[in-house]
Order: sequence, then structure tokens, then C-alpha cells
Amino acid sequence: MPPVNTGGRIPVKNTPADVAVGDHLYNVTAEELRQFIEQFEHLEAEKKDIAEQQKDVMAEAKARGYNTKVMKIIIAQRKRDRDDLAEEEATLDLYKAALGMV
Repeated sequence: MPPVNTGGRIPVKNTPADVAVGDHLYNVTAEELRQFIEQFEHLEAEKKDIAEQQKDVMAEAKARGYNTKVMKIIIAQRKRDRDDLAEEEATLDLYKAALGMV
């Protein structure tokens, strides 16, 4: 009988012990994967709750007469670097002056 071409690989015989180790590794990996997915899903739920709370805060501010569009601009600006923001505002003022908007 001619030898079987295995593509240069040596055929491996899996013993019951080999299969048990492989199954254990699969189970550990599956459990770890499940934990990552459940943790991510939990964070997604928290993110949704926080977004609802933020929406409620803006609705309350609007009900009290605040301009929420301007509030959101201020919130975005407070996140930025002061130097970058100052440079952008100076450029904005320069452009407005050039267009006769001031």
C-alpha cells in the first residue's frame, strides 16, 4: 500500500487524554469568552442608563429656560485643551472680522 500524502505533516493520533485536555481548554476558553461578552453587555446597559439620565438632565434644564444647545457646546469645550480652544476661538474671531460679522 502506498504511503498517504499528509502534506508534509506527521499524522497525530489523539489519545483520550489528548481529547480531554483539548476539551478542558475549550471549556475554559468558552467560559472566559462568555464572561467578556456578559461584561460588555452589562456595560452597554449601564451606558444606556447613563444616556437616559443625561437626556433627563437636559430636559430639566430646558424646562427651566436654559438653552440646551449652548449648554452642549460649553460641555464639549470644557473637554478640550485650553490652548487648542483659545487658538480656535482666535481664528473664529479673525474669520468673522474678515467677513464683517463683528
